[in-house]
Amino acid sequence: MQVALDQAREGRMHILGEMAKGLGTVRPEMRDTVPRVITIQIPQDKIGAVIGPGGKMIREITETTGTKIDIGEEGLVKVASTDAVAAQRAVDWIRGLTAKAEVGVVYDGKVARVVDFGAFITFLGQQDGLCHISELAEERVGKVTDVVKEGDQVKVVVLAVDDRGKVKLSMRGVDQETGELSEVERRPPPPRRDGPRDRDRDRPRRVRSE
Repeated sequence: MQVALDQAREGRMHILGEMAKGLGTVRPEMRDTVPRVITIQIPQDKIGAVIGPGGKMIREITETTGTKIDIGEEGLVKVASTDAVAAQRAVDWIRGLTAKAEVGVVYDGKVARVVDFGAFITFLGQQDGLCHISELAEERVGKVTDVVKEGDQVKVVVLAVDDRGKVKLSMRGVDQETGELSEVERRPPPPRRDGPRDRDRDRPRRVRSE
């Protein structure tokens, strides 16, 4: 009996020792299937962009990613999911909707609409910018549809953002495969001459004969 008790004690002490090793170690990250809640802060003026008209946008995010999203009045967003990849996808989606375009940064975009003078491209979630026909390619472009069509996935760089939030984009100098940016020469546009004085100046003058 004493031998059996001693063996049981040794086995118990061995198990407790192995458990102690694990208790002092913190896992660097959770398993992908562990339920989690990711919290991010967004500007209050961007809450409407995440919710969308009638809640359309937030429904699309939750249905597409399979996550649950709660947005507080102060802009605190909680994304709950049992899938790490899905949770991160939802977080990236929300950040894209609330981020501000930065000049000189390359973004992935989608051609939303093609017009005679260029293409409107959606990037950073729901932000739109204009890529003028002169900024579609290095060479001269005859028609916009020679380079891009609606629905095309493109990489663009932000050239400027005006006071009203309008974004000027460019595909020139952006490697469409890698997104690497190279320097290109941009000449300032010629001055406009559409005023009445300019028109009068361009007209041939009549000389009165005595």
